[in-house]
Amino acid sequence: MINLSDLIFSIVMGFLMSVSITLVTTFIDIGFDSNFFWKWLEAWLLVYPVAIVCILVHKPLASKITNVLAERFK
Repeated sequence: MINLSDLIFSIVMGFLMSVSITLVTTFIDIGFDSNFFWKWLEAWLLVYPVAIVCILVHKPLASKITNVLAERFK
């Protein structure tokens, strides 16, 4: 079961990640032209929900790997 804290984290992190990545990739793909905002928005609307789901799915494994690595580097 997903707890509220994990859901909020996924929504916030998904927003920040998807905005950053789609801005950069849209700029690389088409440059800053007259329809940049609409192309970026189209990409972001597709990617944002995917990012939230990916974070929810991968967070437990990523946390375990992080803890193992942090212990090794101490």
